Amino acid sequence: MKISDLGGEFKLIERIARPARNPDVLCGIGDDAAVIRTAEGFQIITTDMLVEGDHFALRYFTPRQIGIKAMESNVSDIAAMGGEPRYALISLALTEETEVELVDGMYEGIYEVADRYGFDVIGGDTTHGARMVINVTLIGTAQEDRLCLRSHARPGDRIFVSGPLGASTAGLMLFLKGVAGFEAVKRRHTEPSARMDISHEVAPYAHAMEDVSDGLASEVKNICRASGCGAVLYAEQVPILDEVRKAAEAVSADALDFALFGGEDFELVYTVPENYAEKAPGSLVGEIREGEGVYLSTAGKETRLERSGYDHFAGA
Repeated sequence: MKISDLGGEFKLIERIARPARNPDVLCGIGDDAAVIRTAEGFQIITTDMLVEGDHFALRYFTPRQIGIKAMESNVSDIAAMGGEPRYALISLALTEETEVELVDGMYEGIYEVADRYGFDVIGGDTTHGARMVINVTLIGTAQEDRLCLRSHARPGDRIFVSGPLGASTAGLMLFLKGVAGFEAVKRRHTEPSARMDISHEVAPYAHAMEDVSDGLASEVKNICRASGCGAVLYAEQVPILDEVRKAAEAVSADALDFALFGGEDFELVYTVPENYAEKAPGSLVGEIREGEGVYLSTAGKETRLERSGYDHFAGA
């Protein structure tokens, strides 16, 4: 049986996961990062892998941008848990044709991000392979009053996103279709930036939080599944930049589809209690409610969202 026949990436994860034996594991497989209880607070551990040809291509990524994307995607997971990054380990698979200068460029981006957030690169591994692969493991910390899990959303919570969505997918489509211009949109794909600033602000108040790596619809479904509730998203309130809308038109696509089902924006989506909603940063895009299923409200009419975001084995 192929993984696609099983149901894709997330069904595979469900199949291979098992509960942790150690009671100090507060959160294992099934969130943006693992959480381990320690005497000083909580340790957060995440890992993310970028594969040449799937997550980046040298014809439109510079080596520095590969390093930036690899690091920022992991920082985003730590931010989604309400944590602070502390230490990183980098593992590389390089082809026999890889130039030393390319590795130098990647580490320029890696250290640029590490310096931005104040953490250290403390180890890793290097090997060879048919395609280039970069894997980052990032270790962070969080205090109990700032820790955010997918499973903590409650009916009545308002759903916010930290910034505009759909730009990364729009940028990727511009590259793939060879469309000139739209440089700012393209940079949102090649040089993403984790929203640690928003995490610092909302973590003490948010119930659930997740980073938008697979599209808003997918992330809200994850939160609802883990929290045992449903949600409605307001199509007209999903923030999308005008330039992203124009880019979507240039590739004959729908910018709202990019925002809901695209991914790699690395903004944060978070649920907050109603009494904090007026003070919450970002854009109000929906509400958590009783029941199950995630619905999209368009001009007052609700339709259930059956699609999810990107899946490595089942497609978009």
